[in-house]
Amino acid sequence: MMRLLIVEDHEELWDFLSRRLQRRGFEVAVAKDGQEGLDKARELHPDVMLLDMNLPIVDGWTIARTLKSEPDTAGIPIIALTAHAMSGDKQKALDAGCNDYHPKPVVFAQLLAQIEAITGSTHASKESA
Repeated sequence: MMRLLIVEDHEELWDFLSRRLQRRGFEVAVAKDGQEGLDKARELHPDVMLLDMNLPIVDGWTIARTLKSEPDTAGIPIIALTAHAMSGDKQKALDAGCNDYHPKPVVFAQLLAQIEAITGSTHASKESA
């Protein structure tokens, strides 16, 4: 079973994503602030991390840079989830160490396709969004 870590401080979004992903067979863990996200990433070694960039305590850019700098977590694929959709924001997330970028509001079918692409798995697309 593929394990995802959602690091998101808005309950409506993490609840929506976790329920929809669990229905598709993913094991989902949630962290509600940046420090909890760092701790859970180090503990769980998820197959994919969905990372909000604007978080309390530790922001997403710092989390991505930190995880990519540590040998034990450098291989965790990170998809940035962010309301930052201005010119250059995608590149800023990629430069911080994120592997992909998904602007908010989340388009679930597109996010599933990104998870599939980043993991090389067809698991995500077995059901329609």
